[in-house]
Amino acid sequence: MTSLPAYAGRRCHNVLNPLHSAVYFSPEYPKELASAGIADLSESLFIIGRAAALGRVGPGTIAAAFYNFSYDRIARVVPAVWQSTSPEEVVAARLRAADSSLRRLLGEQAIASDEMAEAARLALRATEACTRHARPLYAAHADLPVPDEPHLAYWHAATLLREHRGDGHLAVLLDAGLDPVEALVSHTATGKGMNPQWILATRGWSQQDWDAAADRLRARGLLDADGEPTEEGTALRKGIERTTDRLDAAPYEHLGAAGVERLTELGTGFLMTAAEAGAFPADLVGKG
Repeated sequence: MTSLPAYAGRRCHNVLNPLHSAVYFSPEYPKELASAGIADLSESLFIIGRAAALGRVGPGTIAAAFYNFSYDRIARVVPAVWQSTSPEEVVAARLRAADSSLRRLLGEQAIASDEMAEAARLALRATEACTRHARPLYAAHADLPVPDEPHLAYWHAATLLREHRGDGHLAVLLDAGLDPVEALVSHTATGKGMNPQWILATRGWSQQDWDAAADRLRARGLLDADGEPTEEGTALRKGIERTTDRLDAAPYEHLGAAGVERLTELGTGFLMTAAEAGAFPADLVGKG
């Protein structure tokens, strides 16, 4: 395996993952889910598209794979949603939303560019070293066919790399003794996590859940009285990311240093274009 510069894999992931995630904030996504037969999107929008690759499973399986979503929120969506649509229809709807939103955000010239085709090839090559064991969301998405069009192949590969890292990350959170809400609160406290108002709206937790988790983190010495990370809390979060890097090293080692550098360069360009086109809410990240 090729030795990579420090944090090269994480930097690459950090430009691939947001472009994958942009579809969830696009106007095309709820329209496509509605066309697939989902009448009530108020609670299912951030759940069902990602969960559909798992098949017609119950709320327990999804809660286990997602980790930081409220089981009660998921149970209000599943299995009722499968009475009006199917996992296959939802998977197809999400891909259509990715197609139309990427075309709008990046423009047809970028969609048809040699750079997009190159990025797709590099990202797919990285996924060749991903592994299925103990990675349910990655494994489910890896069973989906690779789209033919380069921009969708790139989005699909970004999805696989995102879920591969994410599955490993959840194991590290569990080992660190952080429950779902504590994981969210401690991440947001670093200033790099999602704004609490977005977390509460999309993950299904209440303000009381959030406050109780913060109190537990203070009792462990991980947050101070103002909700800022203590020295111990900062060290814990940094350690979590380092261990996640180690568990997620294989795809980027397989791609090699030059390939990772080039994919990061291409991905940064696409992400910046999408962000400038309004891909993400202005208040998505931060402490609120």
